Amino acid sequence: MPCPHNEITIVQRSQRQSAVAAAAYQSGEKLFCEYDQQVKHYPEKRGIVHNEILLPPNAPQEYADRNTLWNAAEAVEKQWNSQLARRWVLTIPREIPPDQYAVLVREFCQKQFVSKGMIADFAIHDPHPPGHNPHAHVMLTMRAMDEHGKWLPKSRKVYDLDESGERIKLPSGRWKSHKEDTVDWNDQKYCEIWRHEWEVIQNRYLEANDRPERVDLRSYARQGLDIIPTVHEGAAVQQMEKRGIQTNIGNLNREIKAANRLMKSIRQLIQNLKG
Repeated sequence: MPCPHNEITIVQRSQRQSAVAAAAYQSGEKLFCEYDQQVKHYPEKRGIVHNEILLPPNAPQEYADRNTLWNAAEAVEKQWNSQLARRWVLTIPREIPPDQYAVLVREFCQKQFVSKGMIADFAIHDPHPPGHNPHAHVMLTMRAMDEHGKWLPKSRKVYDLDESGERIKLPSGRWKSHKEDTVDWNDQKYCEIWRHEWEVIQNRYLEANDRPERVDLRSYARQGLDIIPTVHEGAAVQQMEKRGIQTNIGNLNREIKAANRLMKSIRQLIQNLKG
């Protein structure tokens, strides 16, 4: 069965994270970070089978270079708590042919992100054994660009108006105002939209390959399923578990899986008694 997992996170400077480091990790390339003057390289990362950068028409062509792109994205952010990039991890259906992995992710990114003005940098990972856990890492820029490829501000000042359409003066003598995002990419609604569209395109590819399986990205509760969801295991936990080191998260997930198996057996027993 296709795995429905997908995860969205933000690369944040306040968490001592780096967009250049994230790009080096997902691409397997050695990149130089101008912000901290350090080389970012993760040679232990295996199974990277494809890398690609998708540019909107107004983006400078030099941003097709990964090192140039993410250093530029970091350089424009001046705050200690700046959001540097949006990251996605998308599980790819094992049931489709490997030569369609990149085609699937490219089509999704082009339609959902690049068409709206974002730059998408994606990598296909298919760790050993091949076809066991294919997935995509996608990094997206956080700022829009003007027609000349210059980064735009993330927000702009908007003056509040009274019922007559006039600006409102505060006791301090300043005009009352608020900030509005330049683009609405951070709107929570897009998380649901993008998840749904990822579900739709996966199912289209499964159908095109005459596969009976289908992906459902709704939560178990929304699907009406009495199943306990497992806890996400990060890269560090997964590496420890692969080396035979049991972790608290790994142990919790083993208990959850055992409980789900028990509940499934009980439901089957009840069904048999009814039948």
